[in-house]
Amino acid sequence: MHKTSAWPLAWVYLGLILYASLYPFAFWRDQGIDPWWFLMTPLPKYWTGFDVVSNVLGYMPFGFLLALSALRTGREPYALPLAVLAALLLSLVMETLQVYLPDRVPSNLDLLLNVLGGALGAGSAWSLEQLGVLQRWSRFRAQWFVADARGGLVLLALWPLALLFPAVVPFGLGQVMERLELALAELLVNSPLLEWLPMRELELQPMLPAVEWSSVLLGLLIPCLLGFCIIPSRPKRIWFLGWVLFLGVVTTALSSALSFGPEYAWVWLSTPVKAALVCVVVLSLTFIWVPCRASAALALLALGVDLSLINQTPISPYFEQTLFSWEQGQFIRFHGLAQWLGWLWPFFALVYVMSLLWGKEVKN
Repeated sequence: MHKTSAWPLAWVYLGLILYASLYPFAFWRDQGIDPWWFLMTPLPKYWTGFDVVSNVLGYMPFGFLLALSALRTGREPYALPLAVLAALLLSLVMETLQVYLPDRVPSNLDLLLNVLGGALGAGSAWSLEQLGVLQRWSRFRAQWFVADARGGLVLLALWPLALLFPAVVPFGLGQVMERLELALAELLVNSPLLEWLPMRELELQPMLPAVEWSSVLLGLLIPCLLGFCIIPSRPKRIWFLGWVLFLGVVTTALSSALSFGPEYAWVWLSTPVKAALVCVVVLSLTFIWVPCRASAALALLALGVDLSLINQTPISPYFEQTLFSWEQGQFIRFHGLAQWLGWLWPFFALVYVMSLLWGKEVKN
């Protein structure tokens, strides 16, 4: 029996499927028809290769993570059937709910493709188990990380996905305060409670170059410190630092290319950002000597300062408009959880490092 990161990742991916299947979550209506009518209809005569591939690939990670969690927790006989059954039930519920959404069309072909994707994902996990890949991962994990590193590994695995949604400042995750204020104001409109809503005395001001530099530095330093919380070996921390920098830069460039066009892939790499990258390398190499619990304390401090800085910066209307100007950028924005991960990842990391400091998980 092992504690596995696959199980919490499966829950995160379940949220992704729910979001992608039920967006825009509005204009629900009852057409007065059987919600399972699509199961009895002939298979669609017209379909596209994109629909087939997206439906199969969309459920493959879900089946893979469920089967992997079963294999890692000593439930090998149930890995394949449970993963396929879960994919079937989830897809059936999603297609049924789409009956009540005017912008979505339920399909029995989508149901079959989703189940096929879940089965292929589960089969991939089972094959990796038979080939001994999972055992090698177990040995690698035991050599690199502390015994209970599941929470940190999940956060580190989600960090590149959070960066896919473009941020006003590179690596500036967690900018939610202005959106939260607007959402509360809209929710409480025409309500006496609106008077109790705290309002800022001064409008948010554009970010100064020094503040931008600090925000970029902290945004990239936080995942490094998070890794140092669960990697006790100093030489391995250096390797980890290299991978964090590589994934952060490449993912941010990919996000910029997908959102604004390939020619703008590196437009975010300004002089303050370059200076911040150099400082991250210097600081991280200094912090490789810091014990795990002290790394958690530094991560907590960096998260607090970074969230304070990023939430004192207004959202540029030009930035919001640009996100809508390119079709692929809209796909990332509306058909995935990248934006939610970008908003909430720092807060999940904050809770995690606080649990490390208050609990007994971190050992120096």
